Amino acid sequence: MVSNDKEFHIKSNEPIMPASVVSRLLGIPIWTLKRIDEAGIVSPARKKDKMRLYSKNDLDRLKHIWYLIKEKKVKIPGLRFVLGLEKKIHSK
Repeated sequence: MVSNDKEFHIKSNEPIMPASVVSRLLGIPIWTLKRIDEAGIVSPARKKDKMRLYSKNDLDRLKHIWYLIKEKKVKIPGLRFVLGLEKKIHSK
């Protein structure tokens, strides 16, 4: 009999979630996830069958990106610029 009482740890950079799960968790349409990937902003790992697998770190980044898109009306082409500015501000 296997005990279900054991906890396990998944590294925050471990690619484990397919795009369909990320889409459902964050409310981001799959086509938007694909565009963000194509723009090189968040490029998840891929399995042999080309399925995108996202990590917890990717989800955190996408959550912020979705906020910028929905609330601040930043278009996908402008995301790289805005994220670069944020990085400069936070690195000081």
